[in-house]
Amino acid sequence: MSKTLDEQTIALVKATVPALEAHGLDIVREMYARMFENPDIRDLFNQSHHGDAGSQPRALTGAILAYASNIENLAALAPAVERIAQKHVGLQILPEHYPHVGAALLGAIKTVLGDAATPEILDAWAKAYGFLADILIARESVVYHEQRDAEGGWNGWREFRIEKIVRESSVITSFVLRPADGRSVMRHLPGQYLTFWFEIAGHPAIKRNYSISSAANGETYRISVKREPQGLASGWLHDEAAIGTILKVAPPAGEFFLEGKPERPVVLLSGGVGLTPMVAMLETLALQDELPSVQYIHGTHDRETHAMRDHVRELAARNPAISVTDFHQTPLADEVEGGDFDLAGIITDDWLIANTPVEHADFYICGPRPFLRAAVSALSLAGVASQRIHYEFFGPADELLAA
Repeated sequence: MSKTLDEQTIALVKATVPALEAHGLDIVREMYARMFENPDIRDLFNQSHHGDAGSQPRALTGAILAYASNIENLAALAPAVERIAQKHVGLQILPEHYPHVGAALLGAIKTVLGDAATPEILDAWAKAYGFLADILIARESVVYHEQRDAEGGWNGWREFRIEKIVRESSVITSFVLRPADGRSVMRHLPGQYLTFWFEIAGHPAIKRNYSISSAANGETYRISVKREPQGLASGWLHDEAAIGTILKVAPPAGEFFLEGKPERPVVLLSGGVGLTPMVAMLETLALQDELPSVQYIHGTHDRETHAMRDHVRELAARNPAISVTDFHQTPLADEVEGGDFDLAGIITDDWLIANTPVEHADFYICGPRPFLRAAVSALSLAGVASQRIHYEFFGPADELLAA
């Protein structure tokens, strides 16, 4: 594959943008239907994000459209490429899987667009797909080698034993995991996630990502999992997993993380179970001296759903640079403001802008889709540079691009 695409290929791919805008979702759904005829390919994906109501088809539709629209300026897509590569590494996608995806994509384009998908158009998209595949394969190869060569690192699926279970709130439970082989683990960057392979009786194998909610210690990982309504994996963890249960785990991955010692103020902003990567960051920061200011701001429903409250307060007490502000959207009748929580209601745009150093802070944000949309939009409109807004979304972040 050449290192650049020829002008004719670029022109033909860009010419398909209107068709993608009109029929992209149909193409992607047809593509997935073709891919999932192969069980080995189907099992690479998180099935909870698929289906008519699934977010993954919409996310991939947006990604394909963005690729076609920016094919002559791929530097603009570098963050998205890194996110995709990290997700692929977590899912253990390998070079030999790419031809299956390419064949499904081209077949879907031909089926949905019919005669409009001329041989020239299909040839251009074959070249464009191959070009992008080469970029992803090269980046993923680097990450796989880094994981393998790191102290305590590994490739593929490694067995971990649940060592400790802690009920953090009415909906969130933490699981401390230690390798079954008794050896060390690679030190993750705070904010990264683990990918799990679950084999639950009566269901096909499934994969899920869970953020690591502890600082790196070289020995164990902790995940803190919210029980989701009809959540197959989260329900199994909450109801069936026990101390001693063995889980299959891929190495830490993810492009959302706090690296090194910050030089600017840090704001850790979370909603609900979005606190999990923030607690990992806060544990890491609490151990550092001479920090700029660190604000931990968290919103949840009430005292019953508020996970890790005491732990976070203890971390803040260790380091004078750290402050904590907790919002309870609907406090219980016996909750005390200033005790159980700091402020009632939700984290509003006005409060966020007025009470954080928007001029020079780095913002790390994680939470439900509406929470993220509101926070990213508010900060962007307040003039915070995109390079200082870092966010993680649990699932395909298809609706965040507009923000």
